[in-house]
Amino acid sequence: MGNRGMEDLIPLVNRLQDAFSSIGQACNLDLPQIAVVGGQSAGKSSVLENFVGRDFLPRGSGIVTRRPLVLQLISANAEWAEFLHCKGKKFTDFDEVRQEIEGETDRVTGANKGISPVPINLRVYSPHVLNLTLIDLPGITKVPVGDQPADIEQQIRDMIMQFISRESCLILAVTPANTDLANSDALKLAKDVDPQGLRTIGVITKLDLMDEGTDARDVLENKLLPLRRGYIGVVNRSQKDIDGKKDIKAALEAERKFFLSHPGYRHIADKMGTPRLQQVLNQQLTNHIRDTLPAFRSKLQAQLLALDKEAEEYRGYRPDDPSRKTKQLLQMVQQFSVDFEKRIEGSGDQVDTVELSGGAKINRIFHERFPFELVKMECDDKEMRREISYAIKNIHGIRTGLFTPDMAFEAIVKKQVVKLKEPCIKCVDMVIQELINTVRQCSNKLECFPRLREETERIVTSHIRDRESRAKDQVLLLIDLQLSYINTNHEDFIGFASAQQRSSQTNKSQSSVIRKGWLTINNISIIKGGAKEYWFVLTAESLSWFKDDEEKEKKYMLPLDNLKVRDVEKSFMSSKHIFSIFNTESRNVYKDNRTLELACDSQDDVDSWKSSLLRAGVYPDKTTTVRGSTPTRFSENDSK
Repeated sequence: MGNRGMEDLIPLVNRLQDAFSSIGQACNLDLPQIAVVGGQSAGKSSVLENFVGRDFLPRGSGIVTRRPLVLQLISANAEWAEFLHCKGKKFTDFDEVRQEIEGETDRVTGANKGISPVPINLRVYSPHVLNLTLIDLPGITKVPVGDQPADIEQQIRDMIMQFISRESCLILAVTPANTDLANSDALKLAKDVDPQGLRTIGVITKLDLMDEGTDARDVLENKLLPLRRGYIGVVNRSQKDIDGKKDIKAALEAERKFFLSHPGYRHIADKMGTPRLQQVLNQQLTNHIRDTLPAFRSKLQAQLLALDKEAEEYRGYRPDDPSRKTKQLLQMVQQFSVDFEKRIEGSGDQVDTVELSGGAKINRIFHERFPFELVKMECDDKEMRREISYAIKNIHGIRTGLFTPDMAFEAIVKKQVVKLKEPCIKCVDMVIQELINTVRQCSNKLECFPRLREETERIVTSHIRDRESRAKDQVLLLIDLQLSYINTNHEDFIGFASAQQRSSQTNKSQSSVIRKGWLTINNISIIKGGAKEYWFVLTAESLSWFKDDEEKEKKYMLPLDNLKVRDVEKSFMSSKHIFSIFNTESRNVYKDNRTLELACDSQDDVDSWKSSLLRAGVYPDKTTTVRGSTPTRFSENDSK
């Protein structure tokens, strides 16, 4: 590639950047570019203005650059500027350029000092510039100003990282000489993404403002914090010079005299100054584009091939082609089937972290709700004894028997087994309802096709309902099989001999933990601080609660003897779901409190805890308590 070709590299990349910006798409090709990074008031704007030789950038206190400015410098015979967002309009007055930058910034970010990653593209044609493209990024700030969000520093850092983290981006790290170089925000960010210093070019500003007797010679000679591409020192106009409208040409001449006359920089004066920086950046960017061109071209060709392949599918595309419609229909129905299977069988690609659904909820129905429904069956001990007595007497008739007849045992057992039918059928109903809910969730992807969605739901739901009747028939048949013959020789049958053995095994496992988790004790008096959350541990013998899940500080241990669970009606203002524990012998559960109200975040959690209490032998009571009907409050001394 000849010299002319090398000179055309930067304008070529400029056209690519404009093409992506004009269609509103992010440039994901990692075009070679230079990003200007520095803290507020580091002198970034002055460096860029010195390149152009004109005052055209907004100035003021706080964050002035609030959107990335893609500045394309193009060598030409005349001098003018143009923006990509108002293409065709030439700006010859650079005060108007400043006003347009300010207006375009406020249009997107508002006037409250907010920032935006949407860039402003500005081209400057001039005989005084070399072909060069730079991206001026917002200055790094520490403290929010005005209506800025509290995380403004993180927002700016994230925006800068989007640009400088790309391997194809050169980093122009601007640091004022009158601050400690080790604390430079620009160099710190550059080091995070370029630890070897291969892509970083250091710029040291405000050399004329250093304390008398000090200089930045070691830094400029690349000895203190070495960078592969080195450092270049510049002297910008002071605020007094800017206010006094000092000509940039005069400022550049003063900069040249400063380096030639300063004893610390005289020997490297030819390598310092704004003109030298512009030449170096032009050469560095051109070389960088040349070095990255092979990989860039390969990536571009790969994307073009992918787009051609995608476009090939639509060659000769006819919207009214029935085969395409049929194919799309089959794909959507197949996706519905896959989604339904994943929700039931479980999958790691789409996990709901808010609530249980699909197979997880069905699992919970079988292992928590169904056992809970079984125990809710009424079984009055006095009534049972009376029925056994009547059964024995009726079977003996006028005779007096010495032994309990088997027929009496079977009659009582069968009566209890029949009661299993209701909770089993209820379990089937709950599973069917969850399956139908899953069908509706999976059909959400078909909402663009209402009739297809409606018909899909109808067909699948009808199939589920058909299987529901068969499932219920099968469940009832299994129960009828159990009723047909009572096998007292089965190993699970508890005769007198094995009853004692079972009892001893049960006693050994009494101390095993059934459940742990957070619960809120809801009836603590306001004087004691109101409702509090504790870590509860449930075993077969007791319910204990601790200050936290480390279980070091135990608050109380409540024995489970004679306890029952009762639902508590949710109050209008409460977001919690509540249940209470009480003593069946009308004794206080804890000190002077008759009930212990416990609250969960959801009804599912309440049902789960009630199921765990059931396993511990704490049975549910059928009555429901309305909150506020009992005046007792939980005055917990241990919560202090």
